[in-house]
Amino acid sequence: MDKNRVKGAAKEASGSIKEVAGKLIGNDRLRAEGAVEKVEGKIQTKFGKAKDAVRNALR
Repeated sequence: MDKNRVKGAAKEASGSIKEVAGKLIGNDRLRAEGAVEKVEGKIQTKFGKAKDAVRNALR
């Protein structure tokens, strides 16, 4: 498993937490930061999956 998949999943989870916390306390900046971090995590996870697929295809 590629390290990008793990890091991406962690970033996605942390972004979700920030987004919910921002909504709960009414902090639009925290909510926006969380949303951006969540998207970054999804992209990083997909990149890791693609690297794994290439690696498996080459075997």
